[in-house]
Amino acid sequence: MRVAGVMSGTSLDGIDVAIVEIRGKRIETIAFRSTPYPRAMRRALLNVSGVAEVSSLNFALGELYARAILAMNQPLELIGLHGQTIYHEGGKHTLQIGEAAVVAERTGVDVISNFREADIAAGGQGAPLVPFVDLLLFGHGTKPRAALNIGGIANVTLLPEGIAFDTGPGNMVIDALVSHMTGGKQMFDRDGRIARRGAVRWELLIKLRANPYFRRSPPKSCGREQFGREFAQNLIGTGLPLPDLIATATELTARTIAGAIGERETIASGGGVHNHFLMERLGELLPIRGSAESGVDPDAKEAIAFAVLAYQTARHRPGNLPSATGARHPAILGRRSYSSVSRSSSS
Repeated sequence: MRVAGVMSGTSLDGIDVAIVEIRGKRIETIAFRSTPYPRAMRRALLNVSGVAEVSSLNFALGELYARAILAMNQPLELIGLHGQTIYHEGGKHTLQIGEAAVVAERTGVDVISNFREADIAAGGQGAPLVPFVDLLLFGHGTKPRAALNIGGIANVTLLPEGIAFDTGPGNMVIDALVSHMTGGKQMFDRDGRIARRGAVRWELLIKLRANPYFRRSPPKSCGREQFGREFAQNLIGTGLPLPDLIATATELTARTIAGAIGERETIASGGGVHNHFLMERLGELLPIRGSAESGVDPDAKEAIAFAVLAYQTARHRPGNLPSATGARHPAILGRRSYSSVSRSSSS
């Protein structure tokens, strides 16, 4: 089956689309493309408030997702749509927007979306869901290793155990500080250049690492609610030079990741692998390499994951790992939005 996986993460970089051919346990990536959000859309998502605005953005995002998928110009049988997370409180409730009915109508392909709710209903955190695919891609043999994804939030899957959780901030705090420092002209610390010239403020770092989230045992998940705008504003409010704050936020990401993983061989993916300074710091703390060395595009992995999860749902198979999310049992994830083509063919 040829499936499109669509992912837009907490960094709000844009829309990642991976076209994947799935035959049993064989997963082949056919194509991948990342489409940046228009500046106005990114601003609206960062500042979303009110039911009317959420409803409007839900449909506007559906149109953007559909355009991004159609731009791939690939024949498809199914689409797995993660959507844009507006709010997530692990184990309690979650909301992703990007109307799947709009995507199905525009593309003529059925869409599986809303993956997290079924896991939460089964007592889980609703995240992380990518570990199911980490096991398929990297969980070979018995040697302990870790699959790390550094997006807005960093998450890790410990293999072969299948234990997974969010370690804390990935790029999210760094990006917010860079945006503030540059007046919105720069959205991320390219190659870690700003952090490299800043100085880590160790007293502040010790305070940040005392955050109760880092002491919690898995399963656990986090997001903007813990490490978003308010967290970044509190750092800015210290009055310390912004390069120093960015260096400290980068060190926080590196040390909380390394503290969660230990000495395991680590395979990294996500936008954070392009921050060379962050990867250097991680390399000094644990054995790490990029997922490209294992044949998996580091930018595409999460989009690939939601293609695979959609395939699981279409086959009426569970897509969560209770060892990762804390759910009471495996669950079939997501809901299906039917295209006009599939509706007419079944009538």
